[in-house]
Amino acid sequence: MATNAIDQTRRMLSLVTYLRERPGAHVQDVARAFGITEDELISDLDVLPMCGTSFRGGDLLDIDTDGDRIWWHNPDDVAEPLRLAADEATALLVAARAVATLPGLRESDREALLRATAKLETAAGETGAASSRLSVTFESEGGVFADVDRAISERRRLWLRYYSPARDELTEREVDPIRLFAVGHTYMEGWCRLSEARRTFRLDRVAEIRLLDAPAAPPELELRDLSEGLVHPAAEDPEVVIEVTTGGRWVAEYYPHDSAEELPDGGLRITLRTPDPASLRRLALRLGGEGRIVTPPELAESARTAAREALAAYDETL
Repeated sequence: MATNAIDQTRRMLSLVTYLRERPGAHVQDVARAFGITEDELISDLDVLPMCGTSFRGGDLLDIDTDGDRIWWHNPDDVAEPLRLAADEATALLVAARAVATLPGLRESDREALLRATAKLETAAGETGAASSRLSVTFESEGGVFADVDRAISERRRLWLRYYSPARDELTEREVDPIRLFAVGHTYMEGWCRLSEARRTFRLDRVAEIRLLDAPAAPPELELRDLSEGLVHPAAEDPEVVIEVTTGGRWVAEYYPHDSAEELPDGGLRITLRTPDPASLRRLALRLGGEGRIVTPPELAESARTAAREALAAYDETL
């Protein structure tokens, strides 16, 4: 079962200590110790070799696995006392100050971060003073993440203005958040009061968010297993094939799909399944000359008819 980014980071920090003390540990034993699946553990192990004591690319964790056992080849090198270069200290201080300004950050976390920042400034000396002249502004998703994380922690309901690509519209809704998780993008799973059903919201599609005073009270739900992806279309759902040019490649980014094959002209042949193929007619109209529905043929003809009607209505207004 997928966890949110914060939980995964905490687990990976503990995993480093665990593996250092257990050279050659078995994958099955480590996964059981951390209460995760072997696939989730392997996913963590794929990330750890990109971590280390320097962002320059050196001193990274040399950890690998043969699928049965896990080996860490340079634990002593990484365990040496950390000495930050001037640019590393500056980057760390600027990032810490930026995170401390995030809306929705728990006050206890903010205070702990500020204490750590003050200690680092003292140790950095003149470098710490120079870093105070730099600042970072987070894009909207950072604030959305903080608000959702706070709502989950405080068990509060959220109000959202959310963009739905399938309908190409913004909707307003109240949501009882359940969890944050990452599958390619960062998502919130929650109980939507508008549809009275469980829904998943991609954070970069949240146009506006507000914490409400109403308590969150989602029904008791079994969390979905997301280890094989976010969307699992039913086998009986109709299959739709769409071909897009380079200007329509964004469809593969916004619509869950089974496959996206490269075309010789730089476009994509996208195969997806949906219980309501007619809902994709709007997508075909948005694409215009940048894409077309290939199958099913009745949906392709329906999209062409809708396009002709839209053009005729446009001509009548001229």
